[in-house]
Amino acid sequence: MDCSVTNTTNNSSPSLSHSSSFSPPQQGLVPQIVMSPCAACKILRRRCAEKCILAPYFPPTEPSKFTIAHRVFGASNIIKFLQELPEFQRADAVSSMVYEAGARIRDPVYGCAGTICNLQKQVSELQAQLAKTQAEVVNMQLQQANLVALICMEMAPQEPSPQQSLDNFISSPHHNNIFGYQNNLNFYDENISLNSLLEPLWT
Repeated sequence: MDCSVTNTTNNSSPSLSHSSSFSPPQQGLVPQIVMSPCAACKILRRRCAEKCILAPYFPPTEPSKFTIAHRVFGASNIIKFLQELPEFQRADAVSSMVYEAGARIRDPVYGCAGTICNLQKQVSELQAQLAKTQAEVVNMQLQQANLVALICMEMAPQEPSPQQSLDNFISSPHHNNIFGYQNNLNFYDENISLNSLLEPLWT
């Protein structure tokens, strides 16, 4: 009796230990998502909070963006600038700070002011070239108009001037006939006057 009891207990014990080693997976657990810190917090070596003011504008994929701005303005000044602005203006402010910082690194003396002066100089030169080109276009248009007017005058029938019309009238045969007729009339008048003088005064 004792042996059978002991065997049953020994045989049942491994089954209990085997069942206890495999527990079913727990349901309802959400896997934790590890968020990488933003580029600003990563460079500053601090914990990136959930509502980090720098995270939306300095993503971890663009570390050079914060490095340039931090080198010129400093992290505390950048945070102060962003806190004083509304959210819809912060992105433009960050872009402006990054551009100004890059210009200051490229040109430590003049910074973005030197870039602005160069751009204004280029604009002035382009405006002068544009004014010169417009003047040349107007001059070419005037020359074209004069050429067209000259061609039209040459192609149009020329009307004789008053002096030319008088010369043509004098040299015309009709004019010669009229003067010839008048000369004949004068000749007849002279003949009549001579005959009247030769007639005797008495009959």
